[in-house]
Amino acid sequence: MPIVAIILPIFALILLGWGLRRLGALAPGFWPDLERLIYFLFFPALLLHSLAQVRIDLGTAWPMIATGVLFTALGMGLGRWSRTLFDDPPPVYAAAFQCSFRFNSFLGLAVADGLHGQAGVAAFALLMGVLVPMANLAAVAVLARHGQRHWARELLGNPLILATVAGLGLSLAGLSLPGPVEQVLALLSRASLPLGLIAVGAGLRLDGVDHARGHLWYGVGVKLVALPLAAWGLAWVFGLTGVWLQTAILMAALPVSTVAYVLANRMGGDGRVIAAQVALTTLLSMITLPLWLSLT
Repeated sequence: MPIVAIILPIFALILLGWGLRRLGALAPGFWPDLERLIYFLFFPALLLHSLAQVRIDLGTAWPMIATGVLFTALGMGLGRWSRTLFDDPPPVYAAAFQCSFRFNSFLGLAVADGLHGQAGVAAFALLMGVLVPMANLAAVAVLARHGQRHWARELLGNPLILATVAGLGLSLAGLSLPGPVEQVLALLSRASLPLGLIAVGAGLRLDGVDHARGHLWYGVGVKLVALPLAAWGLAWVFGLTGVWLQTAILMAALPVSTVAYVLANRMGGDGRVIAAQVALTTLLSMITLPLWLSLT
């Protein structure tokens, strides 16, 4: 199936969420409650369930993992560099820093499923299991420093990190979830992707595109151009092919997660700049994501 045909229905759900929010089809208070449910329940359930089902073979997966770790580290380095390039207040830098390396897992899992089915979901979940803690640690540390929040408390209470650690622990130990627990998590996981994509669309905000434009467009360029390009170079060095190659490129080319906006708001960062970056990277990735994947 052509990559555009796989990606189009996924972005259609995002646009559906955007339309529902703009038309006022649901009460305004519904959307924040849905976002909290996704962040604290549905998405952690998806992470725990997906990772607990994967039996990790590091012998074949390590080149993809190394590629992901290296391009994510590069994104963090480029994000930190923005502080010296633009004269904006620390909360702007702390929020926009996330744009250079955070990724929208809802969109990524949906695309991985469309590309390779269960094998794609497993590969993406494995790479996500390594990069989610890495991304959250960096984002929370910078936001805690500039938002005057305690970084250790934020990390220890982060539901995404807790679910990822639990899922990886079960996988590495070769343990399975109890039957009833697995069934409940499976049901929550099935709901998480469509609800997550609709919530992504509902959360798109372009009212901040004229705010901190240096940081804003720098982060967008790093996320949609520099990181996928770096991932391609690293994939060539490590000799990635097939599902490993497409998963690495997909991860690098994803737009910024709406979790970045939620986290920035909770921790005293500048919500306007990261909200605009989330919206711009999501909308522009409708063009850039199929282009990057078509090269695999």
